[in-house]
Amino acid sequence: MDAGKTKSLQNIENKMASLEEGSLRYHVLESVKNFKSSWIELGRSLYSVYKDKIYKEWGFATFDAYTAKEIGIRKPTAMKLSRSYFFLEKEEPAYLRDAYTESADAAKLPGYEAIDLLRKARGKKTLDDEDYRKLKKDIFENGKDTREIKRDLTALIRERQELEPEEAYRKKRVSMLRRFLGSLKSLK
Repeated sequence: MDAGKTKSLQNIENKMASLEEGSLRYHVLESVKNFKSSWIELGRSLYSVYKDKIYKEWGFATFDAYTAKEIGIRKPTAMKLSRSYFFLEKEEPAYLRDAYTESADAAKLPGYEAIDLLRKARGKKTLDDEDYRKLKKDIFENGKDTREIKRDLTALIRERQELEPEEAYRKKRVSMLRRFLGSLKSLK
């Protein structure tokens, strides 16, 4: 572990020492400390802190101020963690109930980035249920890493766009019209 991470870990442990062991704040800090092996637990904790605005009770004006000062992570990472957890809770509760609780082995857990990609893929209109199931299997069962998943997902979306040339043409035309209107507004 490098010196920066060691110092950060020490800061977290110092904060934990001054808190009540069973409190949510203590639990969040403990989750940060165990981040690599328990991003799901950290995501769950951050989701609670964000949703209920508990950070305000702890003296922080905003969620990003809390995440930056208290636990040392940037807001985009904190949001990705909490959104990925919420997605699992909402869309894949069986995974949280069965696979994760039985074995919290960090090597077998998909990363939060992979779950975030799965979350984003769920909302893509160009992907059907079969595509989603294959992506889900690649993440949960085959253990593909995030780069591979991203590459496969990009290729699949491009393939779908090629299969629908009229839709691609319409999007291109709309894009050109928007640029033209933008140019006209700037000339005005």
